[in-house]
Amino acid sequence: MTTIDAPIELHPFYCPIEPAIHPRAADQERDALTWAERIGLAADDRRRTLLRHTRGAEFYARFAPYADYDGLQVAVRWVYWGFIFDDRRCDTGRFGDDPERFPPMAGAVQRVMDAPWCDPGDDRYSRAARDIVLDMYRLRTPTQARRFTDAHRAWLFSVTWQVADRARGHLPDLPEYTALRLQTAGGAPTIALLEIANGPEVPGAEMDSPAVRALTEMAIMVASWDNDLHSLHRELRESSAYPNLVTVLAHHRGLPRERAAVEAVRLRDRVMARFLRLRASVTARPVSEALRIYLDCLGHAIRGNIDWALAVPRYRGIAAHPGWAEVPADPNPDPLPIPAIAWWWDDHL
Repeated sequence: MTTIDAPIELHPFYCPIEPAIHPRAADQERDALTWAERIGLAADDRRRTLLRHTRGAEFYARFAPYADYDGLQVAVRWVYWGFIFDDRRCDTGRFGDDPERFPPMAGAVQRVMDAPWCDPGDDRYSRAARDIVLDMYRLRTPTQARRFTDAHRAWLFSVTWQVADRARGHLPDLPEYTALRLQTAGGAPTIALLEIANGPEVPGAEMDSPAVRALTEMAIMVASWDNDLHSLHRELRESSAYPNLVTVLAHHRGLPRERAAVEAVRLRDRVMARFLRLRASVTARPVSEALRIYLDCLGHAIRGNIDWALAVPRYRGIAAHPGWAEVPADPNPDPLPIPAIAWWWDDHL
């Protein structure tokens, strides 16, 4: 086990997006925690405390500050579910460390999400997931619910990949880690919840366009890499080999940890800058109001994830807020030389 004596010094965040939060975030927390107790996710004081400390309602209230109440409540319930499921079954324990146990468990949960009309059995995570997805079908269109469950399946598939890497002690290089991290952070289902929270369905021709897919992935990537910076101190206390953007850069490029952290910020800033340029280009076109809301909330997701992480107990050990950078740490507008994401810079998007 590696001991880190001093908190990590975070570099200023380049994120020229104003903060926002839903005015009823506190009510969302109360109602979601009441649901969690009823459904069995918070059956005792310890589990209730764990859920409360994730501040899941505040987290998603920052992503969707203009959502309607019922839609946001469904999203917040999944966020609480996702945090505890990720911690207890994906990161560690008898499933998270076992590539033979994890796939059948994850497959059973995903089946209930794909077909919430089937019997979830006795597993409390499956029962809770079924309840959440049934509410999606009740409140929103089948297309929106299906988009979410498809994104959820991609997440669990990539966690299976991560569990296999962990079992064999494999630390991926930057190209592999980038492709892996796009999914293992849970970003895809979290972003798919924006439609559930907000209500309007983005037309398929827009949502599935290369430009909107690129913007969605960029928002997920920036937030995921930001989480790597936020959680680095905690993860290094657990294992110096834990896959994280900083540890990957340090290991495969032979960099000191402090220098690897600087390089990580340069990478995320280049993606952040490309996100802002491409989003401005897309919103200058004739697009639906549903897409404009979605793209606006992608920005809120990036900023809200930072604001939430700087205060949540989940990331203890972070130094004081480092402030906000006015310009990217690396202003280079060229594509990052990472095969999985270089296409985001395509001039034809």
